[in-house]
Amino acid sequence: MSTVLVEFFKHNLWANLRLLDACSTLSDEQLSASVPGTYGSVGNTLVHIFGAEGRYVSRITSGEVVRPTPESAGFPGIEELRSRAQASGNALIEIAGSAQAAQTVRFTYEGEQVELPASLLLVQAINHSTEHRSQIMTTLTQHGVEPPDLSGWAWHDDVNR
Repeated sequence: MSTVLVEFFKHNLWANLRLLDACSTLSDEQLSASVPGTYGSVGNTLVHIFGAEGRYVSRITSGEVVRPTPESAGFPGIEELRSRAQASGNALIEIAGSAQAAQTVRFTYEGEQVELPASLLLVQAINHSTEHRSQIMTTLTQHGVEPPDLSGWAWHDDVNR
């Protein structure tokens, strides 16, 4: 795939880490906050983002879904999530740099064998993280916390300083 796709995943990792930085100063009450129409609490949504990223990576690389820490285990803390974000984010960057347009992945989903284009999982990885980061930022805003700027403009400025 194009190196342009790599830039999308570099932004994704940067945005995830920046959001974790912003959440690192939140109280337990703020991490437990949610608003209607979102996935759930701030903490649970963060766990979900990085659990899903890990699953996308494992499906693309091995066809297996590795769940070293299930989402049901609860919120492990910001530093553990940062470690997961870094691992899955770097893996997605590497995958984006080497994936081929015709590449497919095979895995079992809900007991069924599935074959999909790898590009679909990459698109979903970006969409999924973006959607849930937005939900967290909405929750923060509704609870009086100024969310970070995760725009492409902010990323460009940050990496070109």
